[in-house]
Amino acid sequence: MRAARIIPRAARGFTLMEVLVAVAIFTVIGVMALSGYNELTSQGVLATKSSARVRQVQSAVFRMVQDFEQLEPRPVREPLGQSMEPALEAKVGTSPLVMFSRAGWSNPAGVQHPTIQRVAYRLENGKLFRDYWVVMDRTQTLEPVSTELLIGVKSANLRFMDLNRQWNEQWPPPGYTPPGPLPNIRPIAVEINLELEDWGKISRIVEVAG
Repeated sequence: MRAARIIPRAARGFTLMEVLVAVAIFTVIGVMALSGYNELTSQGVLATKSSARVRQVQSAVFRMVQDFEQLEPRPVREPLGQSMEPALEAKVGTSPLVMFSRAGWSNPAGVQHPTIQRVAYRLENGKLFRDYWVVMDRTQTLEPVSTELLIGVKSANLRFMDLNRQWNEQWPPPGYTPPGPLPNIRPIAVEINLELEDWGKISRIVEVAG
């Protein structure tokens, strides 16, 4: 009778149970690593979106502040007649929210255009737009150049401070008697109020130059 051959333990293969345990351990580790990677990726995407939103809001508010700081007492001719539109005109519950003349229209490309610009802001479908016209005394057929400034806007409204330091939601104020021609008058300050879906309310008060 032959003696049983003894195989050293180091030379033996893995048992099925040991293989299954190893696979299970590696699976758990892989799932944990993948979950951590997905979490880091999600946080990175959220951080990128948040930074982009901050830049968008800051850019929109800066543009509005810059425009109102340079209000110019320059009325314009109405597109359908010879009467004049005020240098700044705003009525509650209408579109656009406001229309006005502003100075300091930059011209880096050397294009032939005036230094004063006719600007309007309007809110449509939760988006804030800035419009401007390439000429001051426009015709009815002349379309504005439109730029989308901000999305996710629930509401937007403005208030205007007159020379008596009274706030008005409309400009020119009803019954207001200015020291100069009515179409030329400007407020001494403008209050910008925006309500965003994600940020809530934002308010800025802009002092009008001059």
